[in-house]
Amino acid sequence: FIFHSIFCSYLLNSHFRNHLFHVVPELETVGLTGAKLACGEGGCGACTVMVSTCDPGSQHIRHYAVNSCLTPICSVHGKAVITTEGIGNSTTRLHPVQERIVKFNGSQCGFCTPGFVMSMYSLLRSNPEPNQQELSEAFQGNLCRCTGYRGIIEGYQTFCTSLLQVLKDLFKCIKCCFVFFQMKPLDPTQEPIFPPELLALANSPPVPLDFQGPRVRWLRPVTLEHLLQLKNRFPDARLVVGNTEVGQSLFNYGKFLKTLSVDIVKDILETDCACLSSPF
Repeated sequence: FIFHSIFCSYLLNSHFRNHLFHVVPELETVGLTGAKLACGEGGCGACTVMVSTCDPGSQHIRHYAVNSCLTPICSVHGKAVITTEGIGNSTTRLHPVQERIVKFNGSQCGFCTPGFVMSMYSLLRSNPEPNQQELSEAFQGNLCRCTGYRGIIEGYQTFCTSLLQVLKDLFKCIKCCFVFFQMKPLDPTQEPIFPPELLALANSPPVPLDFQGPRVRWLRPVTLEHLLQLKNRFPDARLVVGNTEVGQSLFNYGKFLKTLSVDIVKDILETDCACLSSPF
């Protein structure tokens, strides 16, 4: 095992907000506060950030949204994480995803806004031209208690292929459409690339990891045999995949936890894929 001692928070959201300024002097005394902390149990989506991973075989980069209030910081080892601060701001320039929610008055109190922004951004990084169904599914984990969703949905529908075709027919060309609405078009070529150092790490053989901190011990085996040995050694350790249950226990009760991450155990992943492809 590669051993690491961690003295920061167990969960990604707390690390962003409360600990990151210790390692990034430019942040001074506060961290990245764009990802909000509301329910603490993955129910509202205000804490949404984007995680990117690289498949070592195909070299395909996968982008997906996660609830940072439940995501263990140890689980993003070797992965890239982007918060709303990382895609744009009002001082330099807004990203088209951020701009749409402004132009269509999709923000009222603003607490949920970063979560909607990052859910939409994650969808567009995976699919630059989503349809209406994919748009609706992307927001299943996001709640808004102020706007009634209309401004949010109408703004982000401008990224959908079906509405874009209507606008193209109406304005003859998409450039005229965006000039009319004074909106920036989405340009996928201008998005941040997957960090080369993480790409090199993804192409290296996976190694077992052991993170220890004052409130948690995080173990990541790479084979089923390793997993069974660790479970025998630590019978009270909890198996973790999405962390929706263990994360709540730590957040609400502050218990010391031993966790076994199974997200790269090949035998389990292959079994899971086989079950998903089975017609029964």
